[in-house]
Amino acid sequence: MTAVKNKTLVASRVDSNAKIRKVLSDSVGTDDKKESSLRLFGAAGILTTSWDVLNYYVDTLQRSVLYLDALRQRADNMIDHENNGMPPLLDFAYETVLDGRTLNPPANYALLEITEIENVCTMDCVDPQKPPIIIVDPRAGHGPGIGGFRRESEVGMAIHEGHTVYFVVFFPQPEPHQKITDVLNVLRVFVEEVKRRHGDKDPILYGNCQAGWMLTLLAADCRGVDGPIIINASPLSYWASGEELSAMQVNGSLAGGVWSARLLADLGNGTVDGAWFVQNFEILNPANAWWEKYYNLFAHVDTERDSFLAFERWWSGFYSFSEEEITATAGDLFIGNKLERGELQLGNCCKIDLKRMRNPLLIFASNGDNITPPRQALHWIRRMYPTTDALKAAGQRIVFLINPEVGHLGIFVSAKVANLEHRAIIEQAQALEQLAPGLYEMKIIKSTGEFDCRLDQYVVHFEPRQVEDLGESISSHPFENVRRLSEWGDAMYCSTLHPWLKLMANPYSAALLRVLHPMRVGRVAFSARINPWVWPTMMLAAAVSVTRTEAPPRTPFHDIEKELADWTSLWIHQWSGGRDWLAGKLFKKLFG
Repeated sequence: MTAVKNKTLVASRVDSNAKIRKVLSDSVGTDDKKESSLRLFGAAGILTTSWDVLNYYVDTLQRSVLYLDALRQRADNMIDHENNGMPPLLDFAYETVLDGRTLNPPANYALLEITEIENVCTMDCVDPQKPPIIIVDPRAGHGPGIGGFRRESEVGMAIHEGHTVYFVVFFPQPEPHQKITDVLNVLRVFVEEVKRRHGDKDPILYGNCQAGWMLTLLAADCRGVDGPIIINASPLSYWASGEELSAMQVNGSLAGGVWSARLLADLGNGTVDGAWFVQNFEILNPANAWWEKYYNLFAHVDTERDSFLAFERWWSGFYSFSEEEITATAGDLFIGNKLERGELQLGNCCKIDLKRMRNPLLIFASNGDNITPPRQALHWIRRMYPTTDALKAAGQRIVFLINPEVGHLGIFVSAKVANLEHRAIIEQAQALEQLAPGLYEMKIIKSTGEFDCRLDQYVVHFEPRQVEDLGESISSHPFENVRRLSEWGDAMYCSTLHPWLKLMANPYSAALLRVLHPMRVGRVAFSARINPWVWPTMMLAAAVSVTRTEAPPRTPFHDIEKELADWTSLWIHQWSGGRDWLAGKLFKKLFG
């Protein structure tokens, strides 16, 4: 009888397990999700020893303490960085050549020369036959430094290739009433100074994101500049889109246009806090911003702590814009799309005309970039030159390079991208001037295996392409409606709330709003200088660092933890995907 009962119980459990597995399998849609669910169920069903439980328990407690201490260190780093004036986060020694704040008109930019790499003078590596390179970092809410974040970077590759490297940085606060024209004038002075220092040799101009379209404006005005221009992930065609609109386009349109930027400037007493822009970037990919990067730190705190703190030091440094800059950028370049349309006029200068550029251009974009997809980087070529013959007749040479998967930031900060694409670009920058007029795609075939900096490391082909096949876009009619709504909303705001807010705003209210911004509060709340509840964690972290032990790398509990983390990430991705889908539908209903 007992044996029969035991067999019945075992059969019942097997049947129950089968039912649970079926429910888990049916409750999730894709095969990948089914496999993930079944792995979780299998891990949970494994009989584990008490030793596994103890190891995992101790490991989790230690990781938690070190994780919280890393957040404490991030907060203290952020406070120290702000107290020190937020200098550029370059991994290279440098000296200041020109300070744009001393020029007339002034702008909050400076020209640096890279002088040392790991205590070695860069002049010992320079090939005098090669032109200098000027790398310009973007102003998009963060500070400068991503072009020289580490040795494997744009700066590092340029030094390795024997170029004298100059780096354009900017300061946390703009000059009073600073305009885009003021910035362009200062950049032109920088280019002329570098030419003067190098025997009138034209420099290679290297622009990242926002800096890319600033260099484009510089080359397309009446005076122009000479030399090759490298444009990395720069949205010159902001209206260009496919059937699936980019989240940046939709969010900017639904925000109402220029008036929202002007409102932030009024609340900031004439400047817009860069924390707002960084927050917008995080909202685009909340799974990574709110969960994945933090879980990755928690799961691998022993190895990921230093890289997390280094990146967050830059990510948490917020740089401001003047009202004049931000409204011109939003109204003219983005919502107005005046650069591509040939309607952009800055100050008393002639209109900016992209056809006026004769510089050899190399445009680097990525299919994995959700901020500047390749269509927005390339479509302007079709508009300026409807056919390949028109491009050739204009005598222009344009090369594009597409990475298949890297994200927006990865284009600038990824060591892998620096060692492959950026090194190959810098190796071939002078070759751009030797190309016949036309459109080309740059193909990096393979490494030569040569690590001598005097020799090219990559075999590169420039394959001819047709303009007619490049960056096709759907109708821009919805964005015309967005532009009209933006102009109407801005006019209404300027005639109603704008004068009153400007009257009430002052430096003290602006400073209070900066301090209370969620992007700052969420970080500095973990600082031991502000929050006494962090002190015990700091003391525990010192003890844990000495006695740190790790649980076995693969226990059922680690598997369960990883599966739950993956599920959480998946849920956030699904939520944000649904949010973007609804926003896209709303955009089409309102403007389509």
